[in-house]
Amino acid sequence: MGKKNWIEFDNQENKFEVTSKKENLNEGSKINISKQKKGKKGKTITLIRGLGITDDMLLKELLKKIKVFCGTGGTLIDRNIQLQGDMVSKSIEFLRKEGFHNL
Repeated sequence: MGKKNWIEFDNQENKFEVTSKKENLNEGSKINISKQKKGKKGKTITLIRGLGITDDMLLKELLKKIKVFCGTGGTLIDRNIQLQGDMVSKSIEFLRKEGFHNL
């Protein structure tokens, strides 16, 4: 198959900007990770608050990575991450690997 409509992009500049933004944001407030029974039939969720990230794209990227790492579903509500199930220990491990040390 030929590369008829193939276009290659260089995203190295964008990756540098994202990492530099992330490094500046990690030193902010205290991150609160808790589990709650909420929703239909008292299902357990893990709530991550206080990440200090204001950029929606960075939050969505972090949500996607943590969902893959924990193997569960999740959503963003009011700049807080909600994960399905009791994922407190896995989320702490993931956030430490990502460089968030103020847990």
